[in-house]
Amino acid sequence: MRVITWNVNGVRAREREVLELVQKHKPDVLCMQEIKSSPEQLPPGLGGLIGLPELTSFWHGKGGYSGVSVHLRKASFAEPVKFSHPSFDHETRVVEASCGAMSFVSMYLPNGGKDFAAKMDFLRALAPWAKAQRERPTIVCGDMNVARTEMDVHISERNARTIGQRPDERELFERFFAEGFVDVGRKLAPDDDALFTWWPYWANARKKNVGWRLDYVSATEALAAKACRAEVLRDFGASDHAPVIVDFE
Repeated sequence: MRVITWNVNGVRAREREVLELVQKHKPDVLCMQEIKSSPEQLPPGLGGLIGLPELTSFWHGKGGYSGVSVHLRKASFAEPVKFSHPSFDHETRVVEASCGAMSFVSMYLPNGGKDFAAKMDFLRALAPWAKAQRERPTIVCGDMNVARTEMDVHISERNARTIGQRPDERELFERFFAEGFVDVGRKLAPDDDALFTWWPYWANARKKNVGWRLDYVSATEALAAKACRAEVLRDFGASDHAPVIVDFE
């Protein structure tokens, strides 16, 4: 099973790239964040993505808002898919696709730059939700806007007073993992201090790999044990985030 997560930073601007990603890498599950579009605003090509016969899709967004989506390949999942979002999702930031015993979640955690209190409220709600969620095999994909540790930020970018690296954010984020979720990317690359998924647009940061790891694929423990490969597509697309691929046996 192949899972891909990508913060597209405006799906209408990434129409060609999204279709290329799907066609080239053939995910069984695709999760996108910051789509910044309602379903009615999607261009024809992405409207086609909704209607591709091999995909079941759900777009959870409004124009001007962050928005998330989740897409499942029908041939990989025999049972019907149900879509929902948790009660703490007030701004189209979370969508869950439930299929049989499994769940796939696309999530965009607020970055906190404009409303840090809202980010902290979201983080506080995350652990109780994870505690209830761990009763079923679940994969959570998305831009979490928190770098877990110092290793997840390039040495030149480290600053404990910067939002996304603050100790109070990290403490709350760790509660999510303490409730039974495994950070699959770090599990497969425990010593990689250059494993970044986001880069500033300036100073050639992406080419130099001066970035942060903000995009995660996390899974309940039994599923995480089946993860066999992870890759960051650093050279793909024009978003400031790269797609992250994880393969499960």
